[in-house]
Amino acid sequence: MKLVTAFIQPQKLNDVKQELYAIEVFKMSVSNCLGCGQQGGYHETYRGVDIEVNLLKKVRIDIAITDEFVESTIEAIIKGAKSGNIGDGKIFVRSLDDCIRIRTGERGKDAIG
Repeated sequence: MKLVTAFIQPQKLNDVKQELYAIEVFKMSVSNCLGCGQQGGYHETYRGVDIEVNLLKKVRIDIAITDEFVESTIEAIIKGAKSGNIGDGKIFVRSLDDCIRIRTGERGKDAIG
């Protein structure tokens, strides 16, 4: 089992969801977050004061999947999120020791669904 975490541009969320649905990955958690990286940031003026904004809006997607879905999930996220510009995002894949469905008590692959 793996936990795939992707940080993407907010406007790409629907595209990524459609690509994931196409490969029958329906279960995910989505959060709004702020981040900075190679994209840098931008300057704006607020009430006459120059402000550097380097924490930009991102969307975090967490998906717990079985090992056979790892590569197809990564490819779907890339296909939906890629624009070719700096700031498209990152994908992290971590091992998942266990997963427990609270309602039934199922564990492991059965709990992921």
